[in-house]
Amino acid sequence: MGRHGERRAVPGPSEGQEAADVLERARALVDPELRRAIDSLPGSMRRVALYHFGWEHADGTPAAGNAGKAIRPALVLTAVRALGGQQAAAVRAAAAVELIHNFTLLHDDVMDRDTTRRHRATAWTVFGDADAILAGDALQALALQLLAEDPHPASAAAAARLAGCVVELCAGQHTDTAMEQLGPDEVTLDECLAMAEAKTGALIGCACALGGLYAGADAEDVDALDAFGREAGLAFQLIDDVIGIWGDPSRTGKPAGADLIARKKSLPVVAALGSGTPAAGELAELYGAPYREGELERTVLAVERAGGRDWAQAQAADRMARAMHELSRAVPEPEAAGGLLALAEFVTRRSS
Repeated sequence: MGRHGERRAVPGPSEGQEAADVLERARALVDPELRRAIDSLPGSMRRVALYHFGWEHADGTPAAGNAGKAIRPALVLTAVRALGGQQAAAVRAAAAVELIHNFTLLHDDVMDRDTTRRHRATAWTVFGDADAILAGDALQALALQLLAEDPHPASAAAAARLAGCVVELCAGQHTDTAMEQLGPDEVTLDECLAMAEAKTGALIGCACALGGLYAGADAEDVDALDAFGREAGLAFQLIDDVIGIWGDPSRTGKPAGADLIARKKSLPVVAALGSGTPAAGELAELYGAPYREGELERTVLAVERAGGRDWAQAQAADRMARAMHELSRAVPEPEAAGGLLALAEFVTRRSS
């Protein structure tokens, strides 16, 4: 991947199309399993979950649906295939990973007070905090139930790995919320990167590792897939943080600059704060006080002038290079690794 200057902003047509095809096939395989699982929930929680996934409107009438890109289940299925396993045998595991992802989204939206996701109102704004939290809890339980009831020989190891991942996700979210109470000079870049790995990299790594388990891979290959996913996940988070500041709300479905307004210690911000530039001083002054109306543009410019955007994009490229190295350990044949590579390229070369 090389340095920032060598990195293309968007994937080429063939790379982008391959990733789109992989995601579409994963969605077609996993959605019926997800629907079956969610339909088994008691009515009150089922209604919240169906709304959150975009399959129902708030009044319970059917919706066309926007359940997200299905990147994590696609990674499970693509990793199985890369190691010579059968994708159909890993559909429950892929659905379990997607349920865990959506459990975290429901809870994160409550904690962050985010009001929009996937171009519609978040579940807590429609149903209230308690219902959104309980629906998230139920999705987590459903995920582990899917694996507990799966007759595949890898299901027990997969359940243990996924449960461990949930603990790591919670620890990462706890660190993230704790950081909000700290001053601009009290958070280091290393702490921020470790938090991002726990919050984002852990589940992407776990998805890849579950694919390895379901393909019958040895422990070394499973760990290499996990490392690949973690590095790609960190690249994903870096790009996501960039989009959170400079993205187009009409494409992202979220208001631009929300993290800056909330004084979140996102990766570009922490890098900018530690740059030692005059703009870093201005940013620290802004971040040292609650947001005031009309300051957003000035804050965005301060992050950019202090090098936050360039650092994040260069760091994302570096993390992707590390991800490729880890993947080559588990799947040395480039042809077999193609689907995983396409997905990793897709998620880290987004513009929205």
